[in-house]
Amino acid sequence: MKKRIAVIALATAALLATSVAATAKPAGNKLGGTLKVVNWEGYIENQWVKPFEKQTGCTVQQQKAGSSDEMYNLMKKNAGYDLVSASGDASNRLIASGLVQPIDPSKIPDWKQLTPQLVKGPNHYVDGKYYGLPWQWGPNVLMWNTAKYSGATNSWSALYDPKNKGKITIPNNPIQIADPALQFEGAEDPYSLDQATLDKVTAKLKEQKPLVGKYWVLATDFEDLFKSGDATMGAGWPLMTNDLKKAGMNVKEVIPKEGVTGWSDSWMISKQAKNPICAYKYMNYMTTPKVQAKVADVTGYSPANLKTCEVVGEQRCDDLHITDTKYYDSIKYWETPVSPTNYNQWTDAWAEVQG
Repeated sequence: MKKRIAVIALATAALLATSVAATAKPAGNKLGGTLKVVNWEGYIENQWVKPFEKQTGCTVQQQKAGSSDEMYNLMKKNAGYDLVSASGDASNRLIASGLVQPIDPSKIPDWKQLTPQLVKGPNHYVDGKYYGLPWQWGPNVLMWNTAKYSGATNSWSALYDPKNKGKITIPNNPIQIADPALQFEGAEDPYSLDQATLDKVTAKLKEQKPLVGKYWVLATDFEDLFKSGDATMGAGWPLMTNDLKKAGMNVKEVIPKEGVTGWSDSWMISKQAKNPICAYKYMNYMTTPKVQAKVADVTGYSPANLKTCEVVGEQRCDDLHITDTKYYDSIKYWETPVSPTNYNQWTDAWAEVQG
């Protein structure tokens, strides 16, 4: 872990040396006003947003993003966003580009209640500074519609099986390259690939393409494909499993034997945040055990606040793996590829796959 942090820190320093950091706007000192947030699907729900607005007088204006690339680009455009719920393949880019500011742990009441592995995660802890507040994490799972697919599977090879041709859906995202690198090339660090391995993975994904009915961008895209029957199997998130079950569909998810990638989302404050007061209030509110439990009910994701177990109970705590360090460590969390091949090379490879 320390080696990985060091590599990311060096890469970040190099990028910062060649970029011009944005000048911070004067910070406000009053609670209230508009808080502009770039957010993932599943994190935008009135059941927790409205009570926050009522309690604080801060009006939350949210921009939904379907990928880490979209989040990064929205923040880079400097459209006045105060806060972003970034995953690891965007957070390091945000830090390196000078788009986010360090977080002051003394302003986070629940800081010491957070999962230790997350607090100093390489996706937001760089050069001894915390740029993110951990709050939700989880795996990228293999899912299938049990009414359409009669078998059970414990292998990612199902997404490359010709018998499932046209009924497969996977994310339209360059970070997807890490999955076959882990699953079929045995990459110990699937975000640190040499050119030869990247070429092999690119070829593997090209072989898969004729089997894919459609690549998805938004979680709702994935869900619509399952509901229409256009897809019966795919790589998705626990959020999709939750939503489809609520819609009355029989779906299952599994972490296959080859291993799994995943994501650790953290709240990050824009370097040019116009409303940092509401930003800190919102981060604190969203990481309280009560709200973490509500988010978990909607998404199926694992909360970062360990005391959420006191709200959800022992069984639910176990189901969400909140205190399961072995489970947490088994996931290969998204990172921005830096070396030996970098993210630009991954993006080019993914474009080649897409044709």
